[in-house]
Parts: sequence; structure tokens; C-alpha cells
Amino acid sequence: MNKKIAKLFSRPLLHIVIIFISLMWLMPSVGLLISSFRARNDVLSSGWWTVFQHPFEFTQYSLENYTQVITASGLGRAFLNSLIITIPSTIIPIMIAAFAAYAFARMEFPGRQIIFIIVVGLLVVPLQVTLIPILRVYNRLGLSGTFIGIWLAHTGYGLPFAVYLLRNFFGALPKDIFESAFLDGASHRTAFFKLALPLSVPALASLAIFQFLWVWNDLLVALIYLGGTEKVAPLTLRLSSLVNSLGQNWHLLTAAAFISMILPLIIFFSLQRYFVRGILAGSVKG
Repeated sequence: MNKKIAKLFSRPLLHIVIIFISLMWLMPSVGLLISSFRARNDVLSSGWWTVFQHPFEFTQYSLENYTQVITASGLGRAFLNSLIITIPSTIIPIMIAAFAAYAFARMEFPGRQIIFIIVVGLLVVPLQVTLIPILRVYNRLGLSGTFIGIWLAHTGYGLPFAVYLLRNFFGALPKDIFESAFLDGASHRTAFFKLALPLSVPALASLAIFQFLWVWNDLLVALIYLGGTEKVAPLTLRLSSLVNSLGQNWHLLTAAAFISMILPLIIFFSLQRYFVRGILAGSVKG
């Protein structure tokens, strides 16, 4: 009886806590969204929460910030550069990681576990310590300021986590399926393309979301390896320079932030049904 009463009261309390945490989590984004529709003087003179004094007074909202950001010179080119950088930087590491993960999970070769431990150990190497050495190599090879250089950089930075996630997922797949395929004469290549990849769509989708969001929102790696030239600058670099080129109009960043969020949100919501399954599958077996 006591357990039933405790369960009855614990569930509403749990819901209240979840709702409270969700509201606290969403509050910065809500404030950013409201500020993006406010005029410059209103943003500088009062907080975003003051709109709730008269929430239906539509004269306090404006599209001026979005108009200025969209019409800013070079923004369309920066958006295209972000796509050129992000799409290959998402596809290449996933392809390489899938081959490597299958080998670690399903093939026997000397030093397999040691190599896998070394790959996983690269997860703890800070990205910042690699910037200068790699940049010096890029300068010698002529890769600095090129799309190929940034693709290779993001591939290298994303591979350890991608291999770790996919290896765990491949390892959790039923062995009977692969053993039956091998008894029927299937090779590893057939098992990889016909069994492992089709069964690993949730893990591949969740990995694609992670990698796409990381590359799309990246500023540091692009700034180091691409520089600030407008020809190759992605959206994050262009938006960061928007404030400097227009003085102290930092309120434009509120609108710019939501413009840059549109494509990642589309990618996330289109693949979210695979997201939880892929992450949980990769975390169960280590």
C-alpha cells in the first residue's frame, strides 16, 4: 500500500521536475528567439522578458534583424561554403569508420584489440594540442585554406568516436546471422554490405547527426585551417565577423543564430527516430 501511495505521488513529482528542467533548458533559446524579433534600441534598453508585459502588442516585434542579416554581403556564399565543408566532412569519416568498425568487431587479425584501444584513446586527446602541428604540415603541403584540408581535419577529429560507436554496434549484432551467411559462402565484403550496414542504420544516423552538428557549428577548426578569406569561409566565420564589420550591433547575432540553426534542426528532426536507438546500442557493449 505504501509503495502504491509513494508511486502515485512520485510520478507527478517526477513530471514536475522534468517540466521544470525542460523550461530551464529552453529559457536561453526562448530569450534568444524573442530578442531576434526586437528592435535594436529595445534590445539594448530592456530585457527580453519585458515583452510578456504586453505579449500581444505586435508593434514591439520586428523583422529588421533578420532582414539585415540576410542581406549582408557574403552570407549566401558562406552558407554554400558550410554545405561544401559539412557534407563531405560527415560522409567521409562515417564511411571510413564503418569499414574499420566492422574489422574490429567481426574480423580476426593480430593486434586487433591493441589498435582499437589506441583509436579509442585518441578520444581524450585535446583538439587544441593538434592545431599548430597540423597547420605546419598543411602549410608545407599547400592544404591550408583549402576545402580538402578542412575535410581531412574533420575526418581525423571525428574518426575515433565514430569507430568506437560503430564497433560497439556491429559487435552487438547477432552472431548467428553472420555465421549463417559465412556457411552459405558469403565473404566479409558481402556480410558488410548486405548485413552489417542495413542493420546499422540507427547507429549510422545518430553518428551522422553528431558529425553534421559538430562540423556545421565549428568555428575554431575552420578559423585555423581555412583562415578568414571570404572565398572559403563557412557560415560561422561569416557570422562572427558580422558584429565586427557592423560595429557593436551584436543584437544581429540573435537573428543570425536562428538562421544558422535551420538546417541542423531539419537534419536532426528528420533522423531523430534513429537517434536514441543508435546511441543506446553504442553504449551497451564496450
